[in-house]
Amino acid sequence: MARLSLSAALNSGLRQVLEDDPKAVILGEDVGPLGGVFRVTDGLSKDFGSDRVIDTPLAESSIVGTAIGLAMRGYHPVCEIQFDGFVYPAFNQIVSQLAKMRARTGGRVPLPVVVRIPCGGGIGAVEHHSESNEAYFAHTAGLRVVICSDPQSGHWMLRQAMACGDPVIFYEPKRRYWEKGEVSADLALAPAFDRAVVAQAGSDATVVCYGGMVATCLEAAAIAAEEGRSLEVVDLRSLSPLDLDTVCASVRKTGRCVVVHEAPGFAGLGAEVVSGVTERCFYELEAPVLRVTGFDLPYPPAKYENQYLPDADRVLAAVDKLLEF
Repeated sequence: MARLSLSAALNSGLRQVLEDDPKAVILGEDVGPLGGVFRVTDGLSKDFGSDRVIDTPLAESSIVGTAIGLAMRGYHPVCEIQFDGFVYPAFNQIVSQLAKMRARTGGRVPLPVVVRIPCGGGIGAVEHHSESNEAYFAHTAGLRVVICSDPQSGHWMLRQAMACGDPVIFYEPKRRYWEKGEVSADLALAPAFDRAVVAQAGSDATVVCYGGMVATCLEAAAIAAEEGRSLEVVDLRSLSPLDLDTVCASVRKTGRCVVVHEAPGFAGLGAEVVSGVTERCFYELEAPVLRVTGFDLPYPPAKYENQYLPDADRVLAAVDKLLEF
C-alpha cells in the first residue's frame, strides 16, 4: 500500500503496464520529457525511452489515427488527449474507426486502444478545458467508456482497461488529480472495471454518481448523516456498459434515487440511469427519480464555475425533495 495522488496512481499504473507488456506504448502531446500537463506520464520517457513514450504534434486526429494503426500491427497504445475539449478533432477517428473496426471485420481486427481524457471542471480553466463530454462516446456502440473517481480506482481501472483488449475511452476527473488516497497494486483485489461499486452504504436514498462528483456526493452523505439521514452513494465507474444491476439493487433497498453528474442534464448519462431505474424498479420507488446536473449551457468562465457545478447543497436539496414524497 502506498499513499498517492490520483495523478501519481495513474502514473504507477502506466509504469506497470509498460513493464509488463513490451507492446504497450504511450503517445500524446507533451507526454515525453515534460511528463504531461498534469504530470501523469512524469518520468516514463526517461525510463522507457522515446520510442515507447512518444511526443506527438498538436493533432488529436493524428494521435488516435496513429494509435489505430499501431493496434492493427499488434501494439497496445494508450493515447493522452491533453484536455477534454481537445478531443473533438479526433471524434471521427474514434466513432468511425476505433469503435467500428471489430464489427466491420467480423471480429477479426480488435483494436486494444485506450484513450485517456482528463475531464470536468473545478480547476478554474479557460474555454475547452473543463468539459464533460462522456455522453457522446457512451452513445457510440463499440466503445467502452469508464471513469475513475479516486487514486485506487484510477490505478486499477487503467491497468484493467489496457488489458481488456477493447477500445476504451478512459476519463480522469482533473479536479481530483491532486487528492491522495491509499493505493494497492494488487489487481486481484480490484472489482471488475465494468461494474459499479457502493462507495458508501445507506438506507434512505440512493445517490448515483461518477468521476469528480463521487467526492461531492460523499460530502453530501456526510452532511446528511449529521442530520440523521442515511444516503447510499453508488459510483458508476463504467458508463458504457452501464451496471444497472448494482444501481437497481440499491434503489430497491432505499426506494429513492437521485442521479448526479456535472455534464449538462439534457440527453446526459443521468437520463439513461433514470430510464433504467424507472423501468426496473417502478413498483419499489417511493418518489420520482431526480437528477442534479450541470446546466444546459456552454461551460462558463472560471469565475462562474462554482455556480455551474453541482455541489453538496444541490445534492441535499434533491434528497430533501425525495424525502418529502
